[in-house]
Amino acid sequence: MLKGLDALSRKLKEAQKVAADLDGDLASVNFDAADPVSIESAIQKLYSEIDAKCAGYERNDLVQQIAEDLKESGRTAILEKAAAARLDNGDSE
Repeated sequence: MLKGLDALSRKLKEAQKVAADLDGDLASVNFDAADPVSIESAIQKLYSEIDAKCAGYERNDLVQQIAEDLKESGRTAILEKAAAARLDNGDSE
């Protein structure tokens, strides 16, 4: 039982460290809201930055869940900003 608690404690400490590393600006991305390739490139850059900050913790499921959640929220934010920019410019989606 103690072995299981030690493993959980290690995972939690690693997750705390990664969460601190990921706090704040993850990546500065620029894109052309009218260009789907540019938008996808920005998303991939964000993913790469998150992966780089989580490197070495591939076997920690807590860290991997944090990374996946951040990727999804970042992707959504980029897509929403692109859509808003297109609307501001009078373009249709």
